Amino acid sequence: MDLAPSRMERAEDPADELRRGADRIACIILHGDLPDIDVEIEIANLRRRCAELLPDRVELFDQVYVSRFRRLKEQFPREQD
Repeated sequence: MDLAPSRMERAEDPADELRRGADRIACIILHGDLPDIDVEIEIANLRRRCAELLPDRVELFDQVYVSRFRRLKEQFPREQD
């Protein structure tokens, strides 16, 4: 009897993966020291991952997460060197 979880059982919920990625980017915006261009690259990478996992939800991703990142940048501007 095989008790190991199947590949499907081990697969992560795509929404959870995207949520964790968005939380990580939010932390980078708030507490990180990456240049803005690197933050934009991280956002683009997460958007690309959304397109891979949930292609019919990319517009929703833009509405929810990209606008969230924009608001965070406006509310918590960082000093640029």
